[in-house]
Amino acid sequence: MKIAAVDQGTTSTRVLLLGTEGRLTPLLSLPHAQTYPAPGHVEQDGEELLANIRRCLTAASAEAVGLANQGESCLAWDARDGRPICPVITWQDDRTADVTAALERDGAAALVMARAGLPLDAYFSASKLGWIMRHVPRAAELAALGHLRLGTTDAFFRDRLTGRFETDLATASRTSLMNLGTGTWDAELCALFGVPMACLPLIGPTSGDLGLLPGGARLAASIVDQQAALFGHGCREPGAAKVTFGTGAFVQCLTTGLVRPDRPGPLPTVAWQPSGNPVAYALDGGVYAAASAVNWAGELGLFQDFHSISGFAKPPAIDRGIAFVPALAGLGCPHWTRAARGAWMGLSLADGKADMMQALLEGIALRTAEVLAAMAALQPFQGPVSVDGGLSRNPYFIQFLSEVAGHDLFLPGETEQTAAGLARMAAEALGIGRAEPRPGRLVRATDHRRTDRLDRFQAAREAVEGFARATTGLPG
Repeated sequence: MKIAAVDQGTTSTRVLLLGTEGRLTPLLSLPHAQTYPAPGHVEQDGEELLANIRRCLTAASAEAVGLANQGESCLAWDARDGRPICPVITWQDDRTADVTAALERDGAAALVMARAGLPLDAYFSASKLGWIMRHVPRAAELAALGHLRLGTTDAFFRDRLTGRFETDLATASRTSLMNLGTGTWDAELCALFGVPMACLPLIGPTSGDLGLLPGGARLAASIVDQQAALFGHGCREPGAAKVTFGTGAFVQCLTTGLVRPDRPGPLPTVAWQPSGNPVAYALDGGVYAAASAVNWAGELGLFQDFHSISGFAKPPAIDRGIAFVPALAGLGCPHWTRAARGAWMGLSLADGKADMMQALLEGIALRTAEVLAAMAALQPFQGPVSVDGGLSRNPYFIQFLSEVAGHDLFLPGETEQTAAGLARMAAEALGIGRAEPRPGRLVRATDHRRTDRLDRFQAAREAVEGFARATTGLPG
């Protein structure tokens, strides 16, 4: 049986085939546009994303498919013809930062943490869907007629491709609208964010019989891309952890049952739930700007090619008093300071582009180390932390990360961990065995000036947070 993985990501949609020996074969990769119509607004075209998925399905001609989604990106559409009535508001979009800040001032944070397990942050779908209800006139009109559908992008894709208006438990757990204890939409949360619960999709398992796709292929798995990557990394037991360096850097760790922190930090989330099986839980933490920060610096002309930033002649920038805080889209876990913005600190007239890029790479690694430390305090890690994504192929970055993280790192030989997880989830749902080779290399942790570097970075980060409070008036 041909099993395909369709990875609908932030910047592209890709399809790969899983062979009987467990190896992946890339077939097609299609980029899509992102638009920035206003400061803090990041949008995509739902029809373009769907068209790219259709092209990937045609290219694969598979009998079973796993589909990954972007997680928190969401939109609204007309139930009658499936046409979007607004652009996709992506996970990077922070247009609702003032809304979540106002809710926090009103004392709503405790309710959201208690029920959804998430902080009040524009990152999650709830405030975005509420924004659609307030700012897209067609949404209220369709809701009154009973024809409005609201959801994350996976619900839109599945509605149009299978005719089933459904999402999965893991994706729903990232919305701030699902009660983490019951696995159902929460009426109080929906009312808080102004989202009509009747317009939301049915919540189901992450794999199983999820419907038929055009051409007759079976949709056997549908899940958030980061949870798919966690599965692809071979993480199956509590304490197994991974970091994926893509547009952002995302850390996840399987937990012993549902871990509920009493305040925002690493976030509890559903890892997966195959049909008929218990729920597996994880902790999740994100650094919003990773590859996006590197690409931004490239557009500014700070480096010419990736080889030029794979090594540096000088000692680490942080050791020389230069720091970069990669808060270009705010600070995520464990600080949740959305209003913060990026900054270099400690630059002198003697410093140039290479120093700035060295500090930028180190800043991403130091932010990742902060997330890892906060997560390990709640769920001790077992074995090395598995690392993938574009930055994992940068020798300088990986060496520095090993020095500040305090954990051994495993770099899998397979670079497509999201696709690997998707395809293997689909195979398991169908009772099909596939080999799971785990070639790669181990990078041993060191403690070279770790505490000193983390302390210096903390000072830089706190300065950025203080500046955000002083200039925006928002509580971080």
